[in-house]
Amino acid sequence: MTDTPQKPAVGRNDILRFVLELFAFVTLGIWGFAAWPLPWPGIIVGIAAPAFAVLVWALFRSPKAVFKLDPFGKAFVEICVFGAAAIAWWDLGFPIITVVFAITATVSGIISGRTELAD
Repeated sequence: MTDTPQKPAVGRNDILRFVLELFAFVTLGIWGFAAWPLPWPGIIVGIAAPAFAVLVWALFRSPKAVFKLDPFGKAFVEICVFGAAAIAWWDLGFPIITVVFAITATVSGIISGRTELAD
């Protein structure tokens, strides 16, 4: 038997991507409540926007996705969700958060995509 080093199941970029996902979902909720007038449009959009993003992510992008997509389809879903979160911050008037989030999500996505294509 040879003792070959095992690749860790969860790497640093995986943790970063999980934090980015949560940040995107929370962002869409904040945007729904803050950008739309309360009570009804704000409450509906504040709950529906992150719920829809979570549903799309769970169906197409999560590790245990219901519908298996190729890496390009997964990238499209990811760009839509993360792009919506970046646009939400821009709409709320926080351009610095928009740029930092967009750059971080893009770099993390490129690293993840290259890793996925190499496997």
